Amino acid sequence: GKRCRCPREGSPLTMTDEQPLATDSVGLLEGIATTRAIRRYKDEPIPDDVLRDIFFAATRAPSGSNRQPFRFIVLTDSDIAVKAKELIAVGAQKLWNHKRNNDGYDENSGTSDDSPKARMARTMQSYVDNFANVPVLVLAVMVRYREPNPLEGASVYPACQNLLLAARARGYGGVLTGFHGFVDSELRDLLQIPENAFIAASITLGKPEGAHGPVRRVPMKELIYSDSWGESPEWAIDPPGSAFTTSGPPR
Repeated sequence: GKRCRCPREGSPLTMTDEQPLATDSVGLLEGIATTRAIRRYKDEPIPDDVLRDIFFAATRAPSGSNRQPFRFIVLTDSDIAVKAKELIAVGAQKLWNHKRNNDGYDENSGTSDDSPKARMARTMQSYVDNFANVPVLVLAVMVRYREPNPLEGASVYPACQNLLLAARARGYGGVLTGFHGFVDSELRDLLQIPENAFIAASITLGKPEGAHGPVRRVPMKELIYSDSWGESPEWAIDPPGSAFTTSGPPR
């Protein structure tokens, strides 16, 4: 598809300093239960007023000692944005090719066109093939204030989830990836990211080609324990309409 370069509605010229958040018609619990990973986007930009709402929500996230070390680099249609998208697209294609082979996406049920495995393979192939054309690419970055440790993600990933939930609320969608890892040094040079900051995630956003809907997960009782490992509480009952799946890649 063609790269989106059309003007965005709600540009800085029409926004005011006192513009309120948009009315949210999606309840919080409904949004949590129906925010799918969206990888197919319409060829249209995200208006500036929508971006403002999405990233306001992201900046409301908790962090250790409220240090708020998360930063977001938002890449739309500038020359630098185009270069960054093209760089990460190469990493996305490499990672997907490895995963496709390593996880056997073209074996067993993957040979049947209508199987979940085959559908996921088609979706992922289309996603990485068109990665350079996504409407918005977001790099979630964390400014380190101490030596790296396994818990530091707790101060950046909640903000990423807030971002995705807010996108859902405004009628958009996205997905969090690690594709940037293949071109980390190139991105740092291009975007002038300081040495004490690490790129925690690359997130794509846009207007969904499909639709949000109930996410599929394993039943609550397999994930929630009470008092001791493996003992599920009686109240761990999924509500009516819940959709289920097994954990891991499609088999």
